[in-house]
Order: sequence, then C-alpha cells, then structure tokens
Amino acid sequence: MRDGNQALIEPMSLDEKLEFFQLLVDVGFKMIEVGFPAASETEYQFLRTLIEQNMIPDDVTIQVLTQAREHIIRKTFDAVKGAPHAIIHVYNSTSVAQREQVFKKDKEQVKQIAIDGAKLLKELAEETDGNFTFQYSPESFQGTEVEYALEVCNAVLEIWQPTADNKAIINLPTTVENAMPHVFASQVEYFNKHLRDRENVILSLHPHNDRGSGVSDAELGILAGADKIEGTLFGNGERTGNVDIITLAMNMFSQGVNPGLDFSNMSDICEVYERVTRMKVSPRQPYAGDLVFTAFSGSHQDAIAKGMTWREEHDCQTWTVPYLPIDPQDVGRRYDSDVIRINSQSGKGGVNYILKQSFGISLPEKMREEVGYLVKDVSDKAHEELTPDNVYHIFEDHYINAKPIFSVDECHFKQEDGIVAEATIHHNGSNRKITGVGNGRLDAVSNAIKHYFDIEFELAFYEEHSLTKGSSSRAVAYVGVISNKKRYWGVGVDADIIKASIEALVVAVNKLDSVQRSQTCKDERLLDITNYIYANYKEVTLDDLAEKFFLSKPYLSKYIKEKSGMTFGDILKEIRMKKARAMLKSSSATVESIAESVGYQNVEHFNRTFKKLYNITPVQYRNKP
Repeated sequence: MRDGNQALIEPMSLDEKLEFFQLLVDVGFKMIEVGFPAASETEYQFLRTLIEQNMIPDDVTIQVLTQAREHIIRKTFDAVKGAPHAIIHVYNSTSVAQREQVFKKDKEQVKQIAIDGAKLLKELAEETDGNFTFQYSPESFQGTEVEYALEVCNAVLEIWQPTADNKAIINLPTTVENAMPHVFASQVEYFNKHLRDRENVILSLHPHNDRGSGVSDAELGILAGADKIEGTLFGNGERTGNVDIITLAMNMFSQGVNPGLDFSNMSDICEVYERVTRMKVSPRQPYAGDLVFTAFSGSHQDAIAKGMTWREEHDCQTWTVPYLPIDPQDVGRRYDSDVIRINSQSGKGGVNYILKQSFGISLPEKMREEVGYLVKDVSDKAHEELTPDNVYHIFEDHYINAKPIFSVDECHFKQEDGIVAEATIHHNGSNRKITGVGNGRLDAVSNAIKHYFDIEFELAFYEEHSLTKGSSSRAVAYVGVISNKKRYWGVGVDADIIKASIEALVVAVNKLDSVQRSQTCKDERLLDITNYIYANYKEVTLDDLAEKFFLSKPYLSKYIKEKSGMTFGDILKEIRMKKARAMLKSSSATVESIAESVGYQNVEHFNRTFKKLYNITPVQYRNKP
C-alpha cells in the first residue's frame, strides 16, 4: 500500500501523513510504503517520527522508495535507521526510451546501475541498525524487452542471494500502462517461470491506470503468478493514478475471498482521505462513491426491492440481489438513503421501499403505482432529489392528513344482529351525530357517511399491518373506495386499528368529487329523522315518526321526499336491506330469520325486494366471496 503523496498538488503535511498512516493501519494493511525519504524534509521527518515514537505496529512492515543512486540510497538508510522491519525499494528505469533518450546508456550500463544499487543496499543494511528486506523494480517495465528485464532482475537477485528466511521482492511496474492486460499477464507469467530463486522471491506488481486497466492488470497478474500488489487508496498517484487497492480488495470480497482489510465504514475512510489529500472521491468510484449503490431508475428500484424481500423470505446465505454487486451494508451504506434514492426517474418500487425501510409503511400492491407517480411528479416539478423525509411528508399530506371537507372525531359501536355505528362528524364548522349499520365496524361507518352526504361509493379494499418502525404498538390501515369507476385511497395510523381504519376511510372519502362539491349535507331535521329510522328500523312507521317530530303525516311524507328525493318507504327499505346484507355476511342465521329480524314477515317478499335492489338473491349474496 502506498500513500501516493508524490502525486498530490499539495503534498500532505507531517500531521496529515501521520493521520493517513494510522488510517491505513486501522484498515488492516500490513505493508505500507510510507514515502521517499530522500525527496523532502517532510518525508524524512515522517519516517523518523514513526520509528522514534514507536508508531509502527509489530505486524506492520513499512516500505521506502529510493532511486538506484548512491547519495539517495545513503539518505534513505539514514531515515530508516532503527526500523523494526522495513522494505527498501530500489529502482532504475530499464525501458528502451529511457535508455536511449534519458540516460544515453546501453543495456549493460543500465544493468550495472541496478547491480551497483543492489550491492549498496546489501552493504548499508549490514551497517545500519534495523531489520531490512530488499525490493527491486525495473521501472518502465512495459517499455522494456521482457527478456532484458528478466536479465536485470536476475542480476540483482544474484547479488542479494535470497533465502527462504530472507526473501527478496521483485516488483514489475506498469509505470506507464501501455500494454493490454492479457499481454502484461503473459509477461508476469514469463517472470514467474524464469525468475531465478523463484521460491525465495516475492513477485510483486505495481500497476498504473493510464489505459484504465489497472485493476485488470492486477487481477490477471495475480492469476499469472504474482504474490503482491502495490496500490493506493482510490487510485491516487501520478497521472491517472495507481491501481485502486480498495477496488481490488472489494473485488476479492465479492468473489468470496477475504482480503483481510476492513472497509466496513467506507464513508469515514473517504472523509479522512479527502481531508488530508485534498482529493475528491468520485461519486462513481467503485464500492466507495456516493452513487455506486444508488438506483434512481424505477425498474432498478423495483428489482432491488423485490430482491431484498426475496432475501427476507428465503433466508438467503449468498448475496444475489439484482443491481447490487455486494451488500451495501458491508461497506457501511444504508438501503434507505444510499441505495434507493428518489427523483423524477424513480418508480413505485423505490418509493414503496423508502416508506417501508424508513417508516414501516408497506403499501398495498394496488396502491403503489399511484403513490409512486405522485412522488416522482413532485420531484420532477421541483427538479431535485427527494430525501426519505421528503417522500414521507408527501405521502402523509396526501394519504394520512388529507381531510379538508370533514372528519370523524368519535365513534361508538353496538352489536345488534350486526354492527350499528354512532359517530360524530365534523363538517362545515359543526359537529353532528350520524348513524350507520353494516356487516362490520368499518362498513357501518361507511354507511353512516354515505347516509350523511347522500352519496354512493364502494368500500373496495382494506389492508392493515403493524407499524414496523418507530412504534410496535401502532398499526397502519389502508382503505380504497371506488366511486364512478375511480379508486381513491386513504391511510390511517393509530394504536387502535379500528380508529386507524376509520381515519383511512375518511381520507379516501374526502377525495370523492361528490363530497368535494358538496358544501351542504342533509338538512339537520332530515338527518335527525333518518337517524331515528336507522335506530328503529324494525318497527318504525310513518305514524311513529310524525309523533316523534311533532309533524303531520302528510307534511312529514312530503318533507322527506323533497329533502331526500326518496319516500319514507324507500329509506326504510334501504336501511333494512343494508342490515340484512350485514347479517347475511356476519351470521349463520337462516334467510327466513334474517327476513323477520329486519321487519319482513314474508320471506318471499323479502327475497323479491332484495333481488330487485341488488340484482342477486340473499343466498347468492351470502355465498359470494
């Protein structure tokens, strides 16, 4: 591992290099090239600080770089004096271009530079306090004839005479990456087969990234026989940089090979790196960039969400989620904020995933498309990404808190051959009592609201679940109603599932065009009259009503017809039939007994009336799913 300091516009200070070194140690690197101590006073003092303050862990080996020039080698050994274990990395360029254009030396002369450097390393190591390993690089390896590069390396090894207990390192750098990865791998394989003392030599690679193939060079090189790779965090280095050691390590991890490095908190690593190097980690940097696990596309989000559900349901031991090469949590990323992100390109799957992961809201399948289009439309018009909180607030405003016309503030139930709901509705600034009957509590409240506004809608969908985030004691209810062939949705959240259900119903009905157009409801006296009919539907007569409300029968009959558009008999019939439907679904009583209980002494008359009203017989209705 190298720190890449020489490639920075503004090289790191001593304190910054110390912090960076500690970061590399914390990640788990065991070989760290700490610099070129002869290059600057900061580099020199950094090395002395590490050694003199005992900052190098026992299991960590430092590495220093030096050209094969005598004065530079001597200063390097001054810098590493007393090191518990240091690799002295010496190099000279061997390429045709460098030999001809820079050094103006022939092959033998260039080889001699390497030999002289190797001899001096051996000599000074014996004179200097410390524990040293030697490494040699034929710089510009890819521009060097491979047979000649091998000749030079073998000449160096002949000087060093490596053993099993004191191995040497031969490093092959793609100083300027100008060969295709498979060609480089073939060169590595050639060295692997023909290098002298191979069993006592660590074959190292130093890929650069000029062709964008640094990772491929490293991976194919390993397969060709290399033992060691030199790289940098995020590929920092000259020109396009060195190979990114994080990408290499995580590639291994993704294939089930433990690299022995800890990248579980990638965001902290990025923060330290950017601060001390003043370089930026690209948002598309593999494994580390802000966007590398992010899906904005609706189809991608949907696939990821379904993949995560699959994992939960099947207790998967291997990672196979679509569009995610590894589990983002392995590098400290979050599904709700890093993986699924919402903008105008997002879809129902992504929005549902955000609501579920962050807030415990698991939308019914039939509701997801509508919510998805709503959220992405907000993002599209705002031309910006939406945070999870943004998504929830949009959802909350449209499906939980949307009660502009009316609300139901209180509700009580009675069991009377079915369910009777007595509720308080707040509408037009005042509270009124409403009554409804149904085959369940929600159906009864639904019928009460229909009765109050004199509207029709179908209670078509209901689903509930416990709230999985925030509070396990609360429940969520989803209600869908259909009016004029259009579906309207509402959501309720409460510790009491009945209250949650009513809230959801109220939100859904508030959206009906017929309710939004209605600035008034039934006349207050008519509401009282129809409530009385609801409460006494079994035996109530027009005479009873006239007496109760101190009105004459003719006036009362005319009043009901004018205000409701229905006769007293029609209203009574409708209430009795609703009650009968409730009993058919909620009890095992015979049709005959149900007919009698709702005020019909003749079952045939009851059957005819029921079928005329609903186009289905009572038995067929009971058996209908």
